[in-house]
Amino acid sequence: MKNFKFKTYILFVTGSILLALSACRHKPNTEISDAELLHRNVDKLTQVIIYDVFTPPVASRIYGYTNLAAYEAMRYANPAYPSLIAQLRDFGTPPVPEKGKKYNFALAATKALFTVAHKVTFSVDTLQKYEDGVYSRYRNELDDSTYVRSMAFGEKIGKLVLKRAAQDNYPQTRGKPKYLGHNGKAEWRPTPPDYFDGVEYCWGTMHPFAIQSSQQFKLPHPPAYSTDTNSVYYQQAKEVYHKNKTLTAGEKQAARFWDDNPFATQHTGHITFANKKITPGGHWIGITAIACRQTKADAVKTAQAYALTSIALFDSFICSWQAKYDYSYIRPVSEINEMIDHYWVPLLQTPPFPEYPAGHADISGASAIVLTRMFGDNFSFRDTTERRYVGLERSFPSFLKASQETAMSRFYGGIHNKNSCLKGAEQGRAVGNYLLSRLKLSNH
Repeated sequence: MKNFKFKTYILFVTGSILLALSACRHKPNTEISDAELLHRNVDKLTQVIIYDVFTPPVASRIYGYTNLAAYEAMRYANPAYPSLIAQLRDFGTPPVPEKGKKYNFALAATKALFTVAHKVTFSVDTLQKYEDGVYSRYRNELDDSTYVRSMAFGEKIGKLVLKRAAQDNYPQTRGKPKYLGHNGKAEWRPTPPDYFDGVEYCWGTMHPFAIQSSQQFKLPHPPAYSTDTNSVYYQQAKEVYHKNKTLTAGEKQAARFWDDNPFATQHTGHITFANKKITPGGHWIGITAIACRQTKADAVKTAQAYALTSIALFDSFICSWQAKYDYSYIRPVSEINEMIDHYWVPLLQTPPFPEYPAGHADISGASAIVLTRMFGDNFSFRDTTERRYVGLERSFPSFLKASQETAMSRFYGGIHNKNSCLKGAEQGRAVGNYLLSRLKLSNH
């Protein structure tokens, strides 16, 4: 009798375990929401962008195509959201799901994003390892036909986006001769400490997503060279010089918080090493994530927020870089070393490209306009994006206030004249407003 009871107990326990294992296998993936999956996908992409050390303009291109692909798949989960690529330049007609067929659009969006990411980044093995983990979970929870159909749909969208990416003039900008500037008055030349050549000097020739051309929001000429100590040229250099000597603790923190130099070098004796950090565009992608999570945005709105911010980043970088190399304007460190103090160094390391306008101010203005439209005028948030990179956080009462601090942070850091910060922000806001006037965001 005891043996019978024991065997019965063993069979009961074994059956319970098998039942539990079976339930786990077929239990829907409730670990994370669809929106959170999209956040994790973008964060994985950001980490690869940092690791591969893409320049800020190139990073904006990566975010642009990948996030557009993800949105075009995800939007079918809510018919109120229209296609974006159908409204943009030269993407063609987006594919549509088969009527009456079942899809998992979060899976399709993931496949679309990484189909593009594999062709526009380098460290694809890192992406593939992450993807395999995502796909295996869906493979266990979905029936075979839904899984295969969703993956195929995402890949189809990704390939359409890649077709457009192959024709945006990016391949033609690779392998160009180095841009070393000029030694003329008020002209950009490589800056200390590393004297790198100018980054992405052909970026103004890139084919934009929505704006008509890189010259659409043309800026006035920056102050002309003058040795007159009362001239605008001399006074702007003097203003940067004195500001850097009288910075408050808050201004120093703002400068470091918005630095976003993806490859800042440090020199100690004969040793040089570099810190890899997030790009300026990546910082605003991080802010987009914060806004979506704070408002508990669903997956479709989350995908749209990433896509719209990415469009703003890409097009505003094109405008900014066109102006930078049109004017090829001198950096404060060069003009101050030549006219005021030969040994002066700015708080932040000067990036290797011309000064006017301030690119970070430009893309921040564009991003802030888009995010304000999506989440409201007085959207208070705590920006934790930089916590993992420089250990800092800052709070803002709105996206526009954050973008204004971004612009001024370049002046605090000693890497831009104030005029360049203000003009860059002005151009960026113009780009953002144009995008919103052109794009239909909802069918409501």
